[in-house]
Amino acid sequence: MSGNDFFALTPLLLLAGSSVLIMLLIAVKLSHRVIQLSSLLLFTVAFSSLFYIQKLLPYHIDPLLVIDGFSVFVMGLIIFSSLVVNILSYIYFEEKEESPKEYYVLLFLCTLGACVLTVSKHFISLFLGLEVLTVGLYALIAYLRVRHHNIEAGIKYLVLAAFSSAFLLFGMALIYLQTGSMEFSMIARNLTSFQSLSPLFLTGLGMVLVGVGFKLAVVPFHMWTADVYQGAPAPVTAFIATASKGGVFAVLFRFFIMIDGFRFKVVMLILICIAVASMIIGNLLAVQQKNVKRILAYSSIAHLGYLLVAFIPGSMMSIKAVSFYLMAYFITTLTAFGIVTVLSNKETDAEDIESYKALFWQHPVLACIFSSALLSLAGIPLTVGFVGKFYILAAGLQAGFWVIALILVVSSVIGLYYYLRIITTMFAGQKSILSEGKKANPIFYMVSIIALSALSLLIIWFGVYPSGAMDFMGYFKLK
Repeated sequence: MSGNDFFALTPLLLLAGSSVLIMLLIAVKLSHRVIQLSSLLLFTVAFSSLFYIQKLLPYHIDPLLVIDGFSVFVMGLIIFSSLVVNILSYIYFEEKEESPKEYYVLLFLCTLGACVLTVSKHFISLFLGLEVLTVGLYALIAYLRVRHHNIEAGIKYLVLAAFSSAFLLFGMALIYLQTGSMEFSMIARNLTSFQSLSPLFLTGLGMVLVGVGFKLAVVPFHMWTADVYQGAPAPVTAFIATASKGGVFAVLFRFFIMIDGFRFKVVMLILICIAVASMIIGNLLAVQQKNVKRILAYSSIAHLGYLLVAFIPGSMMSIKAVSFYLMAYFITTLTAFGIVTVLSNKETDAEDIESYKALFWQHPVLACIFSSALLSLAGIPLTVGFVGKFYILAAGLQAGFWVIALILVVSSVIGLYYYLRIITTMFAGQKSILSEGKKANPIFYMVSIIALSALSLLIIWFGVYPSGAMDFMGYFKLK
């Protein structure tokens, strides 16, 4: 590898090195506070390094990786999400029975795996990144051993993730058998030599979609989502909903762009059915829930369906719409799960809707922050979620997909019900039954509130002034 290769890989190398450094700090028995602050500093350094590799873009490290504008943007979202999760994790884990120090090592490794996915242009790097991400999540989901819901969620994720990896590997093998290559660009080149696509290749592509579908939790591969979201620690749930899914969606998008998978009518029909089912079923299942984490779980299924509406056209507008909606979804979901994290206590997470009753009268700032996140998820104007849905509709309508665009609008109306139900609960009644918060660590409690307030301001800022972000994303090209 050349010096430029190492320079281009700086963010990944920093994440890998940080996990080793945190292990060394744990070995010398430093406190949880020192470990958390060190992790926060290292995440900040890794995020800052993304700005220093801009002049190299696009940069290929053949045959496995490509660093371009799109991958750096998604890496930035993933590392930023991990940074926010790191901030929220201190007040969540400080009072728990388990030692939380190793948690930060796993968080670095999962972030590394998600970032490797975003820069992958080869099945080998895709699978390695996916396994680094997934294996770390096994432990993170089941980290609180004394809660039986955590162990149950960890086992469910373990079984279904292994099942999906088997589908993914077998699909990769079939595509390799047909095209003789595992590099995305070579697969595309070899496909042009065939007069027609063989059933073998389409079967392999279908199995890859099944494997990726489980990771994204789209319908009909969504069975694990609600149980895992409810059982996992609240900060881990935030990571799964954002960084984990963002990395997988980014590599799927790159794969389809590079092989021009949008010309396969059968595959596109399947993706349209998945998008429609995810939007409708995700929202309908969320309406029936009384648990906030389960509501957000089924909501995430619907939002992945929205993303597929922008994904399916495969145009330049799709790249901008997907990038903006990923940013909107990351910021909003981190804010929502951040409120759940801050309001959780030593014994249980703040996940029952009734526990949010009259929250505004006891914690007005938290209630307003949570309301901004829920309104953004619902796609209400003057929030970043509304602008994101607008661009998704524009991408779909520009390509002539009127039916799925209409279904997006109708399903979003259904989603309004359960988001507004939580908001009205927070403003109803006179006295909240939630605890006062993490008074044992008032400084870190305030830092968490400040971080969530900043995210809430971003929700409003990008909802009112989206043009700067969209102009920036206009330069993205998948190489």
